[in-house]
Amino acid sequence: MNHNQETNLEPNFAIDTQDDEIIYVSKSEIKRDAEALKELGVELVNLSKNELEKIPLDEDLIYAIELAQKIKKEGYRRQIQYIGKLLRSRDIDPISQALDKLKNRHNQQISLFHKLEKLRDDLIATGDAETIMSLYPTANRQQLRTLARLAKKEQEANKPTKTARQIFQHLKKLSDTE
Repeated sequence: MNHNQETNLEPNFAIDTQDDEIIYVSKSEIKRDAEALKELGVELVNLSKNELEKIPLDEDLIYAIELAQKIKKEGYRRQIQYIGKLLRSRDIDPISQALDKLKNRHNQQISLFHKLEKLRDDLIATGDAETIMSLYPTANRQQLRTLARLAKKEQEANKPTKTARQIFQHLKKLSDTE
């Protein structure tokens, strides 16, 4: 071991110039941060082109992400590491916020679909369209009741639930117009 290697065994320190305070940053913490940035990079690579346009990224990062989307196997892993390295030198808060917004929009849509499925199932089970009419006043009560009767007959005959899908699509249209 030469002399330069012996003196380089000190832990990593960052010095706060205002208070002359030394803040210890462990190697493990640095690795965790780097790993988190790589995971953020993977999330960015998995986005579609339209979704990427909604995230504030500079040209170098966009190029690296688009390249990673084309690469397979070992080159992909290295490209993800490179994206993580690029992210280290950038403010990732706006990127994270934009990504969270995209995820939240997806979660809201899933929540809406679950709500519509429950409304559909309740309509088929009871035949009562009052709940739907209170939520969507522009809905056609007679059409909903007719569809509910047909869906119930299909269920009782163990046939494919074509009408139930129609009810869901109708509810989806109503929710989009509201």
